[in-house]
Amino acid sequence: MRTIARLLVPCDKEKGVKAVDEVKTGRVWTGFSMEQWRDSCSDVNGGDGGGGPVRRARARIRGGPLRPQISGVVTFTEAPGGTWVFVDVDGLPDYQPAWGGRAPVGPHGFHIHEYGNCEVGDAMDPFLAAGGHWNPDNQPHGNHAGDLPVLFSNDGRAVMGFFTNRFKPWEVVGKAVIIHGNPDDYRSQPAGDAGKRLACGLIQVDPG
Repeated sequence: MRTIARLLVPCDKEKGVKAVDEVKTGRVWTGFSMEQWRDSCSDVNGGDGGGGPVRRARARIRGGPLRPQISGVVTFTEAPGGTWVFVDVDGLPDYQPAWGGRAPVGPHGFHIHEYGNCEVGDAMDPFLAAGGHWNPDNQPHGNHAGDLPVLFSNDGRAVMGFFTNRFKPWEVVGKAVIIHGNPDDYRSQPAGDAGKRLACGLIQVDPG
């Protein structure tokens, strides 16, 4: 977490101290605007040498106690007007249709969550420390910036790429990617009834 804080804070040292404290606690920054951070010096935010924002971010996905077999990578790459997201995840459970009042297992709800905290916590209901879906513009579920397409398991593996115009990579650094056990219905509030959290990954700046 210390490295992420260093990458996120602006060059202004007084504002930087406040940012470090707030990144560690997972709270929304109040010391300066995100635009100020985006335009800060490139040696801090990993930009293009002219004070530009982070161009690429990555989350390494690890399964929790409900599905420890899961592992993979999600990358976020800047594109004109938005971001390309690429997912390669293995170890997903086999699809199981709904039966006896139980929800189906897969395709798997897949979201960006508001806090970069993959602490397991309760082994029977893990990763709650990641908070709810990232929703910076206060939209209903189904239109959250953090609402992503579901993952379809192919003998345990899901590979997917898509474009979104809802965010740039620098906006999701310090947040978490969560894979759920059940499908997202994109209707139920506040989180699409996607079930428990199987895996988590912290989104970090990708220097490569």
